[in-house]
Formats: sequence, C-alpha cells, structure tokens
Amino acid sequence: MLDNFSGNFFNSITLEQVLVNLTIALISGLIVSHSYRLSFTGLSYSPSYVRALVILSVITALVIMTIGNNLARAFGLVGAMTVIRFRTAVKDIQDIVFIIFSLAVGMAAGVNLKFIAIFSSFFIGAITIVLAKINYAFPQKSQFLIQFISSVPEDEPAYIALFKKYCKKYSLIDMLTLDDKNEFEISFNVELKNKNTIHIFIKELNAIKGISKTRFYFDDETI
Repeated sequence: MLDNFSGNFFNSITLEQVLVNLTIALISGLIVSHSYRLSFTGLSYSPSYVRALVILSVITALVIMTIGNNLARAFGLVGAMTVIRFRTAVKDIQDIVFIIFSLAVGMAAGVNLKFIAIFSSFFIGAITIVLAKINYAFPQKSQFLIQFISSVPEDEPAYIALFKKYCKKYSLIDMLTLDDKNEFEISFNVELKNKNTIHIFIKELNAIKGISKTRFYFDDETI
C-alpha cells in the first residue's frame, strides 16, 4: 500500500507540490536552526553551520523528490554523494544530532508529509531548548582548576576578594614566572558556592586590572 502511494505521489508530482514541499522544508529548517541557536551551549558558535542546517533541509527535500520511487536514481545519487569529502571537524555531538534532525524534516517535507515536518520541528526543537535551559546533564560537581595570567601579586590581590565571594574553598596550586618577569601564571583549585555562577565569576575575574587569559578546567575540559 505504501509502495502504491509512493508511486502515485511521485509520478504525479506537480510544480505546485514541488514549491509547497520546498517551502515546508525551508520553514522546518528555519525552526531547526533557531532551536540550535537557542540551545547552543558550546564554545565556538558557527553562523555558517546554522545557515547550513536550513539549506540542508531544503536540499534533502529536493533529493527525496528527485529519487521518487526510482531505484536507479537512488543508487546514482548515492554514488554521486560518495565523491564529496567533508573536512570540517564536528566538535560537539549535538551538532551531528542537528544535522540528522535537519535531514529528517527535509525527508518528511520531500514526501509531502507537511504536518510531520512542521510538528516534529517544533516538538524536537522545544525539547532541545528546554534541556539546554535547565542545564540537563550538566556536571553536578563544583570543583574546578582555574588558571590565569597576573601581574606581580600584591600582599592581598584583588582576585582574592572575588574568590571569597564565589568560592567555598580555594587553594593556590602553582605560580609560574613567565618570560616577562612582571607576570605570573597562577593556578588555583576552587570549589564554587554555586556552580551556576561560574560564568559570572569568570566575567568579574577578567574585569580585574592585570588579569588576563583566564581558563577554567573541569574533567580535562576548558570552560
């Protein structure tokens, strides 16, 4: 039955249907990309990647309509795609998830399943945004290693007051003299009072005169 429907649909596809399917794919792709923007929590945001998600949905719809129920076309397109080489490293697993997300809604739009394409875009997009906003799966531990460059330390450096404000505990681990004798690379082990204040802590620490190149480490990852 599904084969009959597929055959009838692709044999009778009109210009109007093509425009509708591509428009649905475009709308779905825009929803996917906007969901990605709202849920992004990584370090290197790429505008070109966000735009690519939109175009990928439309291209997928085009590919599905081109293949139709023609097996020869399907193998031909697969063979053509094998010559493409992607050299951009995907650093975040969620980026791969959104690529699959974009492909899926494009496929739905390509076979004229408008409701599935639009509804799933909103539904799955909303899930990713909510999970990002509530910091789902974010590490619960609040101990970090912090490193920063500082000028010659005073008896009571300004950053100590900041440590007292945001940290339960803090201890000096290492102080390394740099080539410039007036600067030191200083490492502290800190335990935050509230792990959710880490970005505010970093911002205020970087605002202190003489402090630069602040880095936080947790489980071998830089924040």
